[in-house]
Amino acid sequence: MHQPTRSLQCHLRLILVTLVIGLLLTACGSSAPTFRGTVIEPPQPASDFVLTNYDGQPFRLSDQRGRIVLLFFGYTHCPDVCPATLSTWKQVREALGDDADQVRFVFITVDPERDTPERLREHVTLFSPDFFGLTGTPEELEAVYKAFGVYREKVTTAETASSYLVNHTARTYLLDQEGRWVLSHAFGTPAEDITYDIRQLLSR
Repeated sequence: MHQPTRSLQCHLRLILVTLVIGLLLTACGSSAPTFRGTVIEPPQPASDFVLTNYDGQPFRLSDQRGRIVLLFFGYTHCPDVCPATLSTWKQVREALGDDADQVRFVFITVDPERDTPERLREHVTLFSPDFFGLTGTPEELEAVYKAFGVYREKVTTAETASSYLVNHTARTYLLDQEGRWVLSHAFGTPAEDITYDIRQLLSR
């Protein structure tokens, strides 16, 4: 007489356990942040480097631990990609508000022959006085290019040696507060997507 009741109770318990497990799995899954950029999995420890900012001060990457770092490799004579990227960064910094103090925006030259400290200062501060513009010796820069897999190639456009373009990698590299390369954003990524990803990292 009581067997059907016991079967029903067992069945209900099984359903309840299944629901609880499902809820736990959903909760665990939702705790992991989602990103709009290209995720580097697993995150890669960024090689440390020391370059020189446009003001003559050394910039050591490892000194930025505790902050998010955006890296872009470009040059001041760039006709399109570089100024567009810096313009996007300006929008990102403005959108972050007070949180922008927890982020470093770092522009590294791929054209050290023409990008003097004075030239870098004039260029990057047009977009924000808080942006860094880094240069260094050919050896120092080559080590950084290699560490981040940056491509660069000089392309002559006229008879004069000083008139040329530089083809180069056009991605923004994003390092987290632990100095790990965790994301990259392709050229043309909207400012709101970059801002979103930065906020995701800041909330961790």
